Amino acid sequence: MEHPENDSQYSGLTVNSGVEQPPIVNPYLSKRPRRKPLPTASELVDGILKGDITTLSRAVTLVESLAPDHYAIAQEVIEKCLPHSGNSRRIGITGVPGAGKSTSIDVFGLHVLKQGGKLAVLAIDPSSERTKGSILGDKTRMEKLAVHPDAFIRPSPSAGSLGGVARKTRETIVLCEAAGYDNIFVETVGVGQSETAVHSMVDFFLLIQIAGAGDELQGIKRGIMEMADGIVINKADGDNIGPAQLAQAQYRSALHLFPPTTSGWMPEVLTYSGYYELGIPEVWAMIDRYFDFVKGNGYFERKRQEQSRWWMYETIDEQLRKHFYGNPEVQRLLESCEADVLANRRSSFAAAGEVLHHYFDKK
Repeated sequence: MEHPENDSQYSGLTVNSGVEQPPIVNPYLSKRPRRKPLPTASELVDGILKGDITTLSRAVTLVESLAPDHYAIAQEVIEKCLPHSGNSRRIGITGVPGAGKSTSIDVFGLHVLKQGGKLAVLAIDPSSERTKGSILGDKTRMEKLAVHPDAFIRPSPSAGSLGGVARKTRETIVLCEAAGYDNIFVETVGVGQSETAVHSMVDFFLLIQIAGAGDELQGIKRGIMEMADGIVINKADGDNIGPAQLAQAQYRSALHLFPPTTSGWMPEVLTYSGYYELGIPEVWAMIDRYFDFVKGNGYFERKRQEQSRWWMYETIDEQLRKHFYGNPEVQRLLESCEADVLANRRSSFAAAGEVLHHYFDKK
């Protein structure tokens, strides 16, 4: 493009070249520090045993990772931490959405920390069925615990696989115990299957309920009540004290209809308010009584042994499924068998039988 202003007849006029344009690529991009290499298992174990939160968080990330090299390091770390674990109180906390689980954990945790020791909170966060993502926002509702120096809060996404995350949560418990956390809270997502998985890794299972959310007896008819070692009615404050006490009486009456627990412990029903921090010492006193009771009659050790055996078989089942569905020949055969089933050329059972026969014949 011509610029007449630069002609010699305009001798008194000068046109500057302008400001130099910055490069398209950020010049500082190449100066960014590179990601640190993966630490060795020994380095992770040393940091965990010293109680370093950063090292513990990195080890938990490796436990949750699906990468094969991460899995190998994580398993070595867990094996080395295992002799230093088993010295904590493992408490599972569940309840319907909106019952106040996170708020209750915040006040329960502060009450525990006032008595000394350290607390780890492992929260299983539900993942979206569409995007597979999780908010992982439990820390926002545990404002006081999140900034406490003796508390470690770790939310983990369910990622559509409660069983897999539950196994990794159990492995995380081992790491937290090795790091010196003598109280472990495990919060469930509050739906069906997760309660069974969490119940299999904790010593005490606390069920949080609220009054006025419908017929309280509806929640008594199915399995969750049979797993609970203690039931607490939250939001027992203001005008809701009466309904909470009524719900408490209904649950107490219903518990007498259940067969005796294998521990011999009779679950207690209490009321409290997590928001106003009312009745918190009474709830924790109930938990203390439970631990004194089960340690006195030997049930505590028996339950831990049963849980270890159960998780051994669960791990075997998980690895078999992973090996089966990860087999390339099985994957190809599944595609063709699935097409036959959808086209009604063969039954689902015959197709499944063919895939299994092919898999086992190759062994």
